[in-house]
Amino acid sequence: MTNQEKFIVIGSNCFSGACFVDYVLGDNPNSRVTGISRSPEKRDVFLPYKSKGKERFHFHALDLNKHLNEIVSVIREFRPDYIVNFSAQGMVAQSWENPGQWFQTNSMALMRLADKLKRESYLKRFVQISTPEVYGSCTGHIKEDAPLNPSTPYAASKASGDLSLIPFYKNYNFPVVFTRATNVYGAYQQLYRIIPRTVIYIKIHLQGGGRAVKSYIHIRDVCAATLQIARCGTTGQIYHISPDGEGISIVDLVNMICAKMGRPLEDCVTMAEERLGQDAFYLINSDKLKDSLGWRPQISLEKGIAEVINWVEENFDVLQSSPLDYIHQP
Repeated sequence: MTNQEKFIVIGSNCFSGACFVDYVLGDNPNSRVTGISRSPEKRDVFLPYKSKGKERFHFHALDLNKHLNEIVSVIREFRPDYIVNFSAQGMVAQSWENPGQWFQTNSMALMRLADKLKRESYLKRFVQISTPEVYGSCTGHIKEDAPLNPSTPYAASKASGDLSLIPFYKNYNFPVVFTRATNVYGAYQQLYRIIPRTVIYIKIHLQGGGRAVKSYIHIRDVCAATLQIARCGTTGQIYHISPDGEGISIVDLVNMICAKMGRPLEDCVTMAEERLGQDAFYLINSDKLKDSLGWRPQISLEKGIAEVINWVEENFDVLQSSPLDYIHQP
């Protein structure tokens, strides 16, 4: 890739957003990226892009709920080819505590942004990062046309946000595409997520006995898919991003991590009650992405977990001084 490409990444401070910035800067030496997040940039240990392309990345601390006009001004001045929107209130269990905040960010603010951008002719693609949580608990490998059946305020707010963009696509040809990836993991992830948390604590509470089956996909595979969808996806379409295979239960995932660290599972877990609205099982089918855009996952769960362990061990002193639990920002 030699042509100059310009990206706006909204939510560039989150795990997936920061890793996508890093991936884009490494994929195309002529790319330029502007990051937007509501908080100042995190510590370098959580921002992989800090090691490359500094002159090609610029950051703005702006909140989609509070600084919409400023964000739109940044976008119009930069005139990006692609906007990739990772911004969201993303915690599932906590969405029960104040669901209005989740709907405000994940639906209302998103719709207002699309309304401001609906006539921006330079924009080739607006990639909305969605979630399979919108389908609720399912059986089988579900496809992109599965009905929406959310089980939590988080999932409902994401479904609402997705639906709010469709009228702009239908009536203004707003160039939106949607991605729905299964459970994303990798080095640089927030420490309260289950894989880094297990590595750090080697002691974890398994909600519902860890019976829920999840499908974990490495962040670099997700970044590769997201970039391919931005460049070549069909406007108005939904694309699933998932690994091959049948998924893994939480208890088996934790057992795999413990085995790699030389600890028996029974020394590392205690059982806890299931969280409200937990989807017991969902796997998604990503054949559409594979067949139409040629994407394939490359990183096995075993390799990806080993990378997370190495990242934690190499940065343990710094990570110990970082918050180990989720801190809510309204």
